[in-house]
Amino acid sequence: MIRVFLLDDHEVVRRGLADLLQSSGDIEVVGESGSAQEAARRIPALRPDVAILDARLPDGNGIDVCRDVRAVDSSIKGLILTSYEDDEALFAAIMAGAAGYVLKQIRGTDLVDAVRRVAAGQSLLDPAITTRVLERIRNGVEQPRELKTLTEQERRILEYVAEGLTNREIAGKMFLAEKTVKNYVSSVLAKLGLERRTQAAVLATRLLGKTH
Repeated sequence: MIRVFLLDDHEVVRRGLADLLQSSGDIEVVGESGSAQEAARRIPALRPDVAILDARLPDGNGIDVCRDVRAVDSSIKGLILTSYEDDEALFAAIMAGAAGYVLKQIRGTDLVDAVRRVAAGQSLLDPAITTRVLERIRNGVEQPRELKTLTEQERRILEYVAEGLTNREIAGKMFLAEKTVKNYVSSVLAKLGLERRTQAAVLATRLLGKTH
């Protein structure tokens, strides 16, 4: 039997997924949760073969849960389930070690097949996209001097600031808490010796060639 854990903040979705998976005959749901923090605690203890993780949750996100769980037990496969097709989220999922990234519009039989394939050690991530992500990591382009003090995450935050996004919008795109984004923005301003967000946007537009 393939042991599965379900993480989704909607009980009706969890119930539907559990019924769908268990009716397949070779999949057993060993646990479920509507909370990212609770799931990150319980999954390593239950040791499922596959954890189906909702990408967006009120108290966090499935991508961070995947990273935390795999840091404890890398044998647990993470399958990110999301309503949104988003390159940044896909990038984050790959970086978190997820074995698959599927949209909630997926047909039931295809999801069962996805669980079986991930449990068998296959990756459901598009090889072309994975290659592009790995190249992005390896071949980081030469950065302007002012940006070299920034971490990859801070640089991405700065790019979004340059595009005129609010902290809430950045949080949604990067699967972070709004407070976390606020802290990142403060850190970016401090590192760049700036006082205001508008100054950072102007600087980033000049250095990164960003336009609103």
